[in-house]
Amino acid sequence: MRKQLTTLLALSAFIFTFSAFANAAPLLPFGPGEKLTYEIHWTFIHAGDAVLEVMPDTEMNGVLARHFKATAKTVPWVDKLYKVRDTMDAWTNLDVTHALRYKKDQNEGSYHKKVDLIFDKEKNQSLRYARGVLQHTIDQPVDVFDPMSILYSFRKRILYKTMKFKANVSDGKQTVVSEAFVEGMDDVETPMGIIRSFRVRIDIKHLSGVFKKSPNAELIVWFSADQRRIPVKVRSKVKVGHFTLELVDYQPPTSVDTQKIAGR
Repeated sequence: MRKQLTTLLALSAFIFTFSAFANAAPLLPFGPGEKLTYEIHWTFIHAGDAVLEVMPDTEMNGVLARHFKATAKTVPWVDKLYKVRDTMDAWTNLDVTHALRYKKDQNEGSYHKKVDLIFDKEKNQSLRYARGVLQHTIDQPVDVFDPMSILYSFRKRILYKTMKFKANVSDGKQTVVSEAFVEGMDDVETPMGIIRSFRVRIDIKHLSGVFKKSPNAELIVWFSADQRRIPVKVRSKVKVGHFTLELVDYQPPTSVDTQKIAGR
């Protein structure tokens, strides 16, 4: 009897432990304080710089939120020809499963535009404002991302060769399914040394703007082949040339404790 009871307790402990392990989700590979700095090259010319940051967690309409920020600017000599000063802010829920808000302040040459995109999770709708005026209201899928937070959504995935994955992304005018395919692995040279990375091709056939005008356009992102899954390099090819973002500095999250458990 005692032996049977001991065996039963051991079995129960094993089942409990296994269930807890199976239901546990890994920490997000990013968190507040992370800062990625890039050089932007148009063909072979250093034309600008960009920064991606994970800001301190905040609150958005009563919901705890992740805050992501991106800035891009041209270098001084390019400023004289075509000055660019762009800022984007994106907010998602803490687990990064859907977007809450997206703001873009675009200043490129004489072109200036401000967009504010609000995602209503309860109604599964998005409201797009330009200069404070409501322009579009469209229905959305249950889970949808904005053009910036989709990158962090992809970083949650544990990658492997031949893997395919997708997610809904919207700019407030239309919603498309962004698909990605892990083609293989490369060694990417950076100022921090050579970083082994997964080469991921992003489907851009539905994207508007310059990509839509280039039938052979492509977008490839190299994610570091470690638990951080840092976008080490981004390359886009269009009919007027190609641009590349190359990582030149990486600052890790300020504390592991600030990273929330992923929801999936």
